[in-house]
Amino acid sequence: MRNLPRLLLWTDASNHYADAIAAAGLSDRVLINPLSREAMPSDAQRAETNVLLAAGVPPGLLATLPKLRWAQSLTAGVEGWLSLPDLSACITLTCARGTHRQSMPENILGALFHIAKPYAGIAEDQRQSLWRHRVATPLNGKTLGILGLGAIGQDVARLASALDMRVIGTRRRPAPIPGVAEVLASERTPEVLAQSDFVLLLLPATPETENFIDAERLARMKPSAWLLNFGRGHLIDDHALVAAVTAKQIAGAILDVFRQEPLPKQHPFWTTEGILVLPHIGGPHPDRDSIVAGLFVENLQCSLNDQPLTRVVDRTAYY
Repeated sequence: MRNLPRLLLWTDASNHYADAIAAAGLSDRVLINPLSREAMPSDAQRAETNVLLAAGVPPGLLATLPKLRWAQSLTAGVEGWLSLPDLSACITLTCARGTHRQSMPENILGALFHIAKPYAGIAEDQRQSLWRHRVATPLNGKTLGILGLGAIGQDVARLASALDMRVIGTRRRPAPIPGVAEVLASERTPEVLAQSDFVLLLLPATPETENFIDAERLARMKPSAWLLNFGRGHLIDDHALVAAVTAKQIAGAILDVFRQEPLPKQHPFWTTEGILVLPHIGGPHPDRDSIVAGLFVENLQCSLNDQPLTRVVDRTAYY
């Protein structure tokens, strides 16, 4: 028997990945080992695995996989992987960057409409058989500031500009983007905060973005402005945000990501008027595993053909 690469599919949806491998005609070029998330790899699997697909792994496990050369994360964010002390330089880490593009821009747009349009209040009025006149706030003419103009940020900008919103934002390497009036360097974040009616956080998790939105930056926002976080929970100083919303320093916040998920029941975000807690709905898609499987198979073909992999994580940039 040929010495075929051994794939450990450590996910409860391994069938999606096996089916994608078969559809691409690669089944006879690899050996597939499915493993449920609650199980742990056997000694034999640890000894022979060359390729690992998983949402994440516990500390110390990678050191027990001597033949592992490539790990595919099921998520776009890889801060958990990069914190592993046993993630050696000889292991190529790839992520699922870009697989949220079918769902997250729409969910962000939904958050903007939730703020501007009174449908939630009207639904509550109906429960009371109450006819209450409400006025919807236009989004056109408002300024949306996007901190992190990556692929998703650019999709949001396209949709927002179609609504005649003015879009500005920051990017690590500023360059013109269709639908964005101003693309600024990250050090010009204060300008974006001061101009924006809505501030959208799409920054990656890096040491530099820990508590990026703190009391000082919140103070630069308009009193009428809203903060939307669809990036990473650690981007926000939680206590500073609660204080700012409570004091009406900003109008409110819609949060989809948190430092700890599920959000603990005692966390003040739950009870702070003006803060809406979303249960991390931004990126998930009904067919997400099939979408990620397509990305994985593309990279598997590259690996089998000795071609460079795509979506390789830059460990210095943390994404």
